Amino acid sequence: MKSKTIVVSIAVSAAAVYEFASNPENLPRWVPSFCKSVTQTNGDWVMQSPTGPVTFRFVENNPFGVLDHSVRLPSGLEIHNPMRVIPNGEGSEVIFTLFQTSNMNDEQYAQDAKLVVQDLRTLKRVLEELHAH
Repeated sequence: MKSKTIVVSIAVSAAAVYEFASNPENLPRWVPSFCKSVTQTNGDWVMQSPTGPVTFRFVENNPFGVLDHSVRLPSGLEIHNPMRVIPNGEGSEVIFTLFQTSNMNDEQYAQDAKLVVQDLRTLKRVLEELHAH
């Protein structure tokens, strides 16, 4: 399976990035390409995506900056996305690994990668604006 690791540097502490990014209620603010809104239903987080409702789950909160998450698409396909926030001096690095799933052609994979880059840049902009002095 093809993979691509995308890294974005953010001039905000890893703890602050993790706190913001791990809260599903913040997803519409930094994942606008995929998450139009989010609600909690029967203990699950449900996002309204361009293709319909999507169930979303982060791994449990942890002190290691792990933001791995699973997305269950309307088709029933479940995708696991490895994601980390690591300290870099006073700032942080956000690392996301994107896999090309079997139902994705090369063009769709390239488009998905562009959207992930765009969303991580949005996360950077939102957090740097929130934490500007």
